[in-house]
Amino acid sequence: MTPRPCHILFLLVVLSISAVGQVARPSSIGGTAGAPFRMGFGARGMGLGNAMCAVNVGDLSSYYNPALVPFQQRPFAFAAYSVLTLDRRLNYLAYAQSLKPTAGISFGIINSGVSNIQGRDRDGEPTEIYSTSENSFFFSFGLMLDEEIAVGVSAKLLYYSLFEELSSSTLGLDIGVLYRLTEEIAIAIVTQDINSKYIWDTSKLYGRSGNATTDKFPLRKKFGVSYSPSASGLVVAAEAEFISSETFLRLGSEMNIAQGFALRAGVDQIGVSQSVGAKPTLGMSFQVHDVTWNPGIHYAFVFEPYVASGIHIISFSASFE
Repeated sequence: MTPRPCHILFLLVVLSISAVGQVARPSSIGGTAGAPFRMGFGARGMGLGNAMCAVNVGDLSSYYNPALVPFQQRPFAFAAYSVLTLDRRLNYLAYAQSLKPTAGISFGIINSGVSNIQGRDRDGEPTEIYSTSENSFFFSFGLMLDEEIAVGVSAKLLYYSLFEELSSSTLGLDIGVLYRLTEEIAIAIVTQDINSKYIWDTSKLYGRSGNATTDKFPLRKKFGVSYSPSASGLVVAAEAEFISSETFLRLGSEMNIAQGFALRAGVDQIGVSQSVGAKPTLGMSFQVHDVTWNPGIHYAFVFEPYVASGIHIISFSASFE
């Protein structure tokens, strides 16, 4: 008997809940450069467990794969705000559209950082409050080589303001390929954070005692597959990521329950090479379908394995003619 779409979504919800209590140790890539930019992008992607590199239907993001942008059917604007613990912030702003007949572009920004950092002098007395600002400005271009295969590239300007007179500006790249096996099944291969790094020079702070250091982002290699049967309102996706010495799996499912209303569930960061804390996810969307524009509001919740509470993501979107 063929499983119904609602059964598949229910299975993802069960997997998400069962992963909440998983006991694990921190990942070996924790603390490496660019960590906020590996958390995901917006409520739809994070609600699907970030298993998005091969999903080529609905509202898309070049964050997951720059080869997706030619599949964006209508111009699409997007903004997201996240609520996190430990005085962290994570926000998004993006725009994408196809370029007829076979191309597409996208650009935007990811903003992250930590606020309310209490400064102290050598005696331990409070001085002033500090904050950091970590940003990725990206521009993506994708091209359909034929009806089955698309390629894309993203250029990312990375800017990190860490402290007074201490910042870094560098350039990184993502490249991706998507191949449609059938109208319903697609596979994708993506390499991210090529040449991405931070370069620090502390001589302005410490004079001759300062030095120059480089913090490289770990290279990310992903393989994904998606299944989206036509007229069913269902999307099922899976993804494997190879980063540093670790391998992660991701699963996600989305189901359009009614016109303009969708539910999502997924599991991110399923450790294969070592035991790490999985990140179950749940989400939903409300969209108004109109001839000229389709406004929408989207929500996702991500269970974080090492903090008391999870991440709330709220996205606002609009696609239009």
